Amino acid sequence: MKTRQQIVAGNWKMNKTLAEGCELATEIAQRLKATNAQVVLCTPYIHLPLVHDLIKDVANLNLGAQNCHQEDKGAYTGEISVEMLKSVGVDYVILGHSERREYFGESDELLAKKVDKVLAGGLLPIFCCGESLEIRDADTHIEHVQAQIKAGLFHLSAADFEKVVIAYEPIWAIGTGRTASPEQAQDMHAAIRSLLVEQYGAEIAEATSILYGGSVNGGNAAVLFAQPDVDGGLVGGASLKAEEFITIVEATK
Repeated sequence: MKTRQQIVAGNWKMNKTLAEGCELATEIAQRLKATNAQVVLCTPYIHLPLVHDLIKDVANLNLGAQNCHQEDKGAYTGEISVEMLKSVGVDYVILGHSERREYFGESDELLAKKVDKVLAGGLLPIFCCGESLEIRDADTHIEHVQAQIKAGLFHLSAADFEKVVIAYEPIWAIGTGRTASPEQAQDMHAAIRSLLVEQYGAEIAEATSILYGGSVNGGNAAVLFAQPDVDGGLVGGASLKAEEFITIVEATK
């Protein structure tokens, strides 16, 4: 049985040229001190092979992709497969980020297939869930997030589910400068863990890492990560600055 892991994943999104990305990865690798947390750099696809070589010898520093396709191969122009990601040393794959759901129409059914493909390939999915401001204001946010988790993950066996990382991202707090209060984050994370207890039992639920992903930065990371059910962060803009990203990593429990 695994123990709950602190994780800080940097989602670079569509930022940094190849040279800039290599410079950023090198600086993070040089600045990263001994940590019990797993640190993940989720770079654009073009960066993956070179960043892998830059960070491969640094303890607890891992490589992540921002998405993948649900099929093994074929006529899917512009897409990338799990086997391609494995071939360049990827460890984690972000799935179901709110931007993929909103801008690219990714459904719960599609994401369930992607989760299966990532697990079958031996990689670790970071499964995103979250609500819009409208859903939050309607006070249906817990039901909404729990429904996303049920649809995307609850077809998994207990053995497969143990490999999943969940990232809660309040959509209204991404790139807006707004952040869920520590209490709001804890309430949602606790509700997610309670749902996991119902489906997989207390032991697996307690071992599952649930990350917070809504405008995490060097100033708020410590208070967010201090919450009992917040196990690190999925970091956007702040992951593009090596010094601030390291500050976030150092805020883990």
